[in-house]
Amino acid sequence: MQEEYKLRFEGISKVFPGVVALDGVSFGVRRGTVHVLMGENGAGKSTLMKIINGTQQQTAGRMYLDGKEVSFRSVHEAGQHGIGMIGQELSYIPDMTIEKYLMLCREHRSRVPGFIDWGRTRAQARELLEREGLHYDPRLTMREISISDIQILEITKCISSEGIDVLIMDEPTSALSNKEVARLFGRIRALKEKGITILYISHKMDEIFQIADDITVMRDGRHIRTAPAADYTPESMVTMMVGRRIDDVYPKEAVTLGDTVLEVRGFSTRYTNVSGLDFSIRAGEIVGLAGLMGAGRTETARGLFGMDELEAGEIRVDGKVVRIRSVPDAVRCGIAMATEDRRRYGMVGCRSIRENIALPNLRRLRRGPFVDRKKEGRLVGEMFRQLRIKAPGEQTQARTLSGGNQQKVVLAKWLLAKPRVLILDEPTRGIDVGAKYEIYRLMTQLAREGIAILLISSELPEFIGMCDRCYTMYNGRITGELSRAEMTQENIMLHCAGGNQAWKNE
Repeated sequence: MQEEYKLRFEGISKVFPGVVALDGVSFGVRRGTVHVLMGENGAGKSTLMKIINGTQQQTAGRMYLDGKEVSFRSVHEAGQHGIGMIGQELSYIPDMTIEKYLMLCREHRSRVPGFIDWGRTRAQARELLEREGLHYDPRLTMREISISDIQILEITKCISSEGIDVLIMDEPTSALSNKEVARLFGRIRALKEKGITILYISHKMDEIFQIADDITVMRDGRHIRTAPAADYTPESMVTMMVGRRIDDVYPKEAVTLGDTVLEVRGFSTRYTNVSGLDFSIRAGEIVGLAGLMGAGRTETARGLFGMDELEAGEIRVDGKVVRIRSVPDAVRCGIAMATEDRRRYGMVGCRSIRENIALPNLRRLRRGPFVDRKKEGRLVGEMFRQLRIKAPGEQTQARTLSGGNQQKVVLAKWLLAKPRVLILDEPTRGIDVGAKYEIYRLMTQLAREGIAILLISSELPEFIGMCDRCYTMYNGRITGELSRAEMTQENIMLHCAGGNQAWKNE
């Protein structure tokens, strides 16, 4: 008789120095199902997945694959047993071409020993792209394409591997559009029909109930419940995840708005589609910038923060015209930004929390030619506590933190700089319900303190819940300005798709 469970865990524990990441986790994953893991950042989901794919080994407990006890010492060994994983953080070589990335470790050997047959290898890469409906130039390097494109390619690379019986997906849709998510779900269903077992980690409730057969909830490294998806409601799941009720997901408060802090006129950036933007933000105001993928939202933010070159237009901060040619220029002008890719641009993963928070604030922390370590410790400690960063201490390496706590470190370093304008590009991407609530709470607090906030997000409920008003973009141009009362999902999407009459008449 065939074992009901493809994977089964008995008392799995994982202990890091000073941290218990997993504490006696036991449950089973049914064969040929989509099994979703839910929990706050730091609940232990990703650690468990790394044990399955051989990246890490458990401290105690047993893991069974097809009824046989297994323990993998490497990713390669797990792969030999049919286990593949798409990690939460994208793994790629920026200067590698798309075709080489897709065929990495799967290159065709030449008849000449020790050489690769690049002709056959490239042909197979192109065939794979065509089969998946991906219209990329395979000669482009990975750094030349967007995060969402890289994520799609990483998924394609993994699911195209032969012999995969168990596929682990850790936040695979965090940078995908609705259309791309629908395509991914279609592929997941096709894989399930072939008998492949899928372990899926996500924080998006609407996704979970579309795709899940079974759901396991974890909290603080412990197993809370495993049951069919139909046995859960969104409310019951959130309560189990955080251990408490969250009655108001969006803690937006009415704030008395001050004078205009940021004003942009005729704003265009070089080498992008962003052209002729006019918008403004007042003190204490949270303004959204909505748009579909490729609309120019992130490019606008990068231009304001000095990451992309300004081609035309004028930027005013507190009524004064400022010239921003670099990130240091933007910081000196009182503009801070939490980028959409926190790992690549937001922090130095191999450095401590303390160093990451202090790094952009060295001018403020210096005493003569030296850094005032006592002052650094006091100010960093205040931010550590204020943002409720969950870590053993300030000396913990940033890359070891959960996604939500990494985002808090990115925010902490800019808040210590006391900006007048804070740009948040996808601030809640890839973080759980509880961490999202803390980010929203922080946004409300900052607005109360008079900071002007520009919010870029792909989650429309987030816009509607947190913004005082929003601008919509389509193909690099602003297509509308909506008040809080006018912000409905339908109205925002109409403007983002370029379907409003005002845009048509331009």
